[in-house]
This record gives sequence, C-alpha cells and structure tokens, in this order.
Amino acid sequence: MAEKKEIKEIIEIPDDIDVTVGQNNFVTVKGGRGELSRNFLHPDIKIIRKDNSMEISCKNSRKRNIAFVGTCVAHIKNMFKGVTDGFEYTMKVVYSHFPIKTEVKNNNFLINNFLGERTPRIAKILDGVNVEIKGETIHVRGIDIEKVGQTVSNIERATKVKNRDIRVFQDGIYRISKGR
Repeated sequence: MAEKKEIKEIIEIPDDIDVTVGQNNFVTVKGGRGELSRNFLHPDIKIIRKDNSMEISCKNSRKRNIAFVGTCVAHIKNMFKGVTDGFEYTMKVVYSHFPIKTEVKNNNFLINNFLGERTPRIAKILDGVNVEIKGETIHVRGIDIEKVGQTVSNIERATKVKNRDIRVFQDGIYRISKGR
C-alpha cells in the first residue's frame, strides 16, 4: 500500500491585509475596501496563520483532499484581491428591435421594454454589489467575486430570449469584459 504524504500549500499575505483564522477554519480577511469572511469546513484540512503567510495542509493525500486544498487556496487569493482591488464586470445592452431601458431600484435591476414587453423584467442585485449604468454600458462592482458574478448572471438570465429565433432576436444584456 502506498504511503500517504502530507499536502502543504503556502500563501503569502500582502502587507496591507489583515487575516485572522478562527475555529473550524473560519477565515476573515480585512483590507482597504472592506471585510470578507468564509468558513472552509473540512475534517482533514487545517488552515494556520504564520507571520506573513498562511499554511493550508492536509495529512491525507486523496484526490478530493488535494482538490479541496487547491480550492481553499484559490478562494483565499480571491478574498485578498477583493479587499484590495475589488472585482468589476462590464456589460453591454444590445437591441435591434425595441430600445431597452435599464434602471436600479433598491436591490433590483429593472429591464424595461425588453422585446416590447409591458412589464419590466427584474434581476436581483446581491448585497455588497454596486451596479452603475452609463448609457448602454453597465458596470457591476464589488469585493466578493461570487456575489458580483452571480449578479451578472442574474442580469444575463433575466434577458434570456424565449419562443423566438435567437439568430434574429439577439437583444439582451451581455457580459463583455471581466476587469481588475
């Protein structure tokens, strides 16, 4: 039977970020733009803070555990980037038949006159996400990559064309770039 070797990944913590690791691998990251927290609950994984680095380790080297260690590293790096730079997606309003009007009300993104419909289509904006409309360009910004991405997906899904030929009716709101 093969030996099970320990997996260790080390992440350097940038100077302008404060990281705390609590019980059950609860990681809190504070930076210039805000604070993010996440629980990496797994029985075999340990996250330890050492001076200016974090160590994510696992004694059991199964494929799933190796994958989970890599996932933890990616999430923590995204948290670092979020609290320092933030995340921004750019979307474009495209129409050829009916002019689409967009607006933000409370935590909802309203899409008026989509394919000539009288009732507006509504997309949910998640907490901590800022949506800015400049003509036909929409900027979606925030510090949590998952919430920003989900808000962009909600907007795209709200303008899905049904019961029409999408080769002719290419109207909608589409993501054109993923910045920062």
